[in-house]
Amino acid sequence: MSGVKPFAFVLMPFDKKFDDIYHYGIKQACSELSIVAERVDEQIYSETMLERIYRQIDNADFIIADMTGKNPNVFYEVGYAHAKGKLCALITQKAEDIPFDLSHHFHLIYDGKIGHLKSELLPRLQWMKDEMEKAKRETIQVSVKPPYPSLEVSEFRHEGSFDLKIILKNVSHSRSPEIDNISILATDSWRVYHNGKECPSEHPQKGMKKSFIPPTNPRLSANALSQIDVTLKKSFWTKWSGDEKKESYRAKGTLHIEVATAEGILPFDHDLDLEFDEIPF
Repeated sequence: MSGVKPFAFVLMPFDKKFDDIYHYGIKQACSELSIVAERVDEQIYSETMLERIYRQIDNADFIIADMTGKNPNVFYEVGYAHAKGKLCALITQKAEDIPFDLSHHFHLIYDGKIGHLKSELLPRLQWMKDEMEKAKRETIQVSVKPPYPSLEVSEFRHEGSFDLKIILKNVSHSRSPEIDNISILATDSWRVYHNGKECPSEHPQKGMKKSFIPPTNPRLSANALSQIDVTLKKSFWTKWSGDEKKESYRAKGTLHIEVATAEGILPFDHDLDLEFDEIPF
């Protein structure tokens, strides 16, 4: 996994009396768990404040919201965060500041005591962090449509090929992390083509080749699909190779597919058992 720390966006009234609560309660608790916590007034931005707040809610891994005083702006922003499916920790100094329709959401009452807030907030933050990591591991699912192999026969070469359709699906309720590339690890006798061009590759170990394919969509919206089409080719026989010339060839093994994202690498394996015959027309 990458070294990017989780980001908690903090919603609270713009009032100096909340500064110590933020700096010594919320921010210190986050720091102990390697979480970056920020309020909008700490950030530099060019859009309007409301636009910035909504964008930061969208970008945040989770939300910490102080509901003390029933601030209407905070309430509205929490509603937006809930609509976006964000993990939220609601805090308040008084129980009556959490209305009935929010009382079933997790919330903690700290009665103005910063030390109590920090100690009670830590386990909730740890839980949200664990849930975030779990969600990241389960963000993208990969499936492969069954390929149809073919064999091109000439006087000088027998070359097998098959089209591979890789389907990426974002199974989370938020945008996926940015996808850097998709790679296929196979024996070095296979060549991988995308959009008619052979993909760049490297040899991580003897006899193996890792081919890199750019993503069709760098980020996937919630429940969105993306398809990457590639063609794999292999020479089974050439006039100069000394290999046995056959009427058909079998290729059996496992394709190792990796989706490299800004938050780590997601590995997937796909077993293949293909028979390559000359197309009779």
